[in-house]
Amino acid sequence: MEAQEFKSKRIAVKLSKAGQRSLKQGHPWLFKESVVKASPEPKTGDLAVIYDNHTDKLIGLGYFDLESPISIKVLQHQGPATIDVSFFKARIQQAYLNRAALREKETSGYRLAFGENDGLPGLIIDLYAAVAVVKLYSGIWVQHLDWMPEFLAELTDAKAVVLRLSRNMQRNIKTFEDGTVLWGELADPNVDFKEHGLNFHANVIKGHKTGYFLDHRHNRKQVGDLAHGKTVLDVFAYAGGFSVHALVGGAKEVSSVDLSAQALELAKENARANPHSGIHNCLQGDAFEVLTALQEEGKRYDLVVIDPPAFAKKQDEIPRAKKAYARLVALGASLIAPKGMLVMASCSSRIGSQAFFDLVADQLAKAGVSYTLWKQTTHDLDHPIGFPEGAYLKCGYYKFK
Repeated sequence: MEAQEFKSKRIAVKLSKAGQRSLKQGHPWLFKESVVKASPEPKTGDLAVIYDNHTDKLIGLGYFDLESPISIKVLQHQGPATIDVSFFKARIQQAYLNRAALREKETSGYRLAFGENDGLPGLIIDLYAAVAVVKLYSGIWVQHLDWMPEFLAELTDAKAVVLRLSRNMQRNIKTFEDGTVLWGELADPNVDFKEHGLNFHANVIKGHKTGYFLDHRHNRKQVGDLAHGKTVLDVFAYAGGFSVHALVGGAKEVSSVDLSAQALELAKENARANPHSGIHNCLQGDAFEVLTALQEEGKRYDLVVIDPPAFAKKQDEIPRAKKAYARLVALGASLIAPKGMLVMASCSSRIGSQAFFDLVADQLAKAGVSYTLWKQTTHDLDHPIGFPEGAYLKCGYYKFK
């Protein structure tokens, strides 16, 4: 497919002063209010050709996305570029090469392309062994779905390529359905893959996100390394990632907590797929209620892992999210055995790392806990941080005295 076969038009764009400043600083997002002039009238997927207000020199290229408050997803800053299939193939191939170290660690489940952070705004590509999953968060990529599946199969030796759509895309895209197999054959939606040598499986058609939560891989391994001979509580366990690593790491007993019975069944299956001699309990229910009940029962654990979903997806949700995090820290702290450890994580991009770690420290101080901050972590190798908003994951290890 050649560049001229794209359905997108070239649209000349002038930005506001703030928009131009943001673009020149390398930010990949241009919001609607930043676009002063666009001619001719753009559609989603049209190419924005952005010129300097004073010199009329080219300062950026991007795709218009009229279904998003981020009107232009920037593809190229400053110098010119030919935005064609070769352009995108090169970026995907570079992202694949950047993950080589993970493939050497007995890991076949990882994020191959992480949106803006890999120069591919609104596009996620996850690989689960021989199945590639393409997830679209923007309609700008629909025009590329004819060449991309076969290219991914060639690049990764995938036997199937599956399309997943964000909720917004499911409403806006009528030509494809969520869970469509774009290339190859998928005999079973439950795909087996490895994470640091451990066995897991992901439902790539109906599972959350693309079938699994990949970003905590390094933290899951760390918990497994810490778990020998210990009792472990895994809160918001979903498919049991932390639980399985803890069991294989030699934990005496692991309790997985999740609201979803289906998720806990998946956690059980993943635990059974790996050799271990520990006891695995599953506690279904609201995490706050389960933790409160365990507290009232006087339960104590050597290692408590709390990895909640993103509580703050919008700016106005931040105050409520902070209250929820604070409550979880307090409940988690009350369940730690002497000389135990609390592992507290957040994936809310609206709450920065420092704000989150300060919140945890404040709550532990209120609880009168004496502890050592053993480690703070951020994203794993396959989730590079290319711009401030791309940094969403933070995790702290608090060793109680």
